Amino acid sequence: MSDARSAPLYCPYCGEEDLFPNEASHGAWECHSCRRVFTVKFNGLLSSLSKGVNR
Repeated sequence: MSDARSAPLYCPYCGEEDLFPNEASHGAWECHSCRRVFTVKFNGLLSSLSKGVNR
């Protein structure tokens, strides 16, 4: 597994692609379209027991 991080492709709030790294916060991104600053966090993988469960 790689330690490299992927950049988000679009803003989760407005859907635009006008994203830049936020210099004030590590791992944060700023959207110049809607002027929000956000982070994306990977929480983990679902266990194999969760497959096939409808939510």
